[in-house]
Amino acid sequence: MNNFDFVCPTKIIFGKGTENRVGQETKKYSKKVLFVYGSGSIKKTGLYDKVVKSLKDNDVDYIELSGVKPNPRLSLVYEGIKICKENGIDFILAVGGGSAIDTAKAIAVGALYDGDVWDFFVGKAEIEKALPVGVILTLAATGSEASDSAVITNEDGWYKKGIHSDLIRPQFAIMNPELLYTLPQYQTAAGAADIMAHIMERYFTNVRNVDLTDRLCEATLKTMINNVPRLFENPEDYDARAEVMWAGTIAHNGLLDTGRIGDWASHRIEHELSAIYDIAHGAGLAIIFPAWMKYVYKHDLDRFVQFAVKVWDVDLTFTDREAIALEGIKRLEDFFRNIGLPVTLKEANIPYDRFEEMADKCTSNGTATVGQFVKLTKEDIINIYNLAK
Repeated sequence: MNNFDFVCPTKIIFGKGTENRVGQETKKYSKKVLFVYGSGSIKKTGLYDKVVKSLKDNDVDYIELSGVKPNPRLSLVYEGIKICKENGIDFILAVGGGSAIDTAKAIAVGALYDGDVWDFFVGKAEIEKALPVGVILTLAATGSEASDSAVITNEDGWYKKGIHSDLIRPQFAIMNPELLYTLPQYQTAAGAADIMAHIMERYFTNVRNVDLTDRLCEATLKTMINNVPRLFENPEDYDARAEVMWAGTIAHNGLLDTGRIGDWASHRIEHELSAIYDIAHGAGLAIIFPAWMKYVYKHDLDRFVQFAVKVWDVDLTFTDREAIALEGIKRLEDFFRNIGLPVTLKEANIPYDRFEEMADKCTSNGTATVGQFVKLTKEDIINIYNLAK
């Protein structure tokens, strides 16, 4: 196990009706906030009215910024930064999923910076300060509600890049599983794949003697495997929603990182898909992760056997060790397909003509390779895209 620092200051407010506490929590930080949300689904569900009432009841003034899209855009971040600077905003409230939260985080950094906020995403500047952010979560997926990261797409060239800093972890995250009842099944499925990918990025490590976090990763994956199908039988299964929602937070708040070094190649490779083709990030990961596994499993056959046995219950008497590992990968693919996600580029109607461009972008920004479990070159990435056909 490696040395580590673990910091996760986000206050989690979990359970039924907790969205009504947003004004009470927000007023601890500010009386004038930027209220960031998406295209209007929170108005259809009634959540918008609850948020506005709670803010008003607690004398919190707000300016709205709507229009957040999946794979959130830099142009809206610029708009939010301008609003904050012109109106003396000192707190950002994000209501939505990871796209709204990541938009809020990027605005929080850019509002206190004199240059272009994109500087932070391409490594030209380091985050030294940020406005505080609060969250009401409406989609279990990215884990952004308690993470140190945010990912934004720059429409100029369709680059999708991320930032990391403990300064952008939200001050609070309000999480009511009931708010997820009305999600379309595809969004639930894509969110589940994103959560599982966050765990697997950490699970596949070269660091030895990490038994505790191995078991935590496996348990969190099993929780997803057991509960996600229940949501397709009954979208209003509160207990299953709660398990999946909390798993999404645990998957990406840093706890499963402790003492180990994760990989993150699959995320980098997928970002090029969702940047160019605007596929849901989780759906893209359902395509890329199994392909990555097929490409690298021989690097540490024992770990892939462990994954197959501990997570997917593959029988150890299953012919030979390589067959066990490959069966584990197959069961992951089957799970994704069974919840309605594509597991090949063909199934997602993504063409094969931009592999070199995507691989170039993936290894740009001064990185000749991506990944830690296996360091992948541009040629390796193209090979993984070909495996994903």
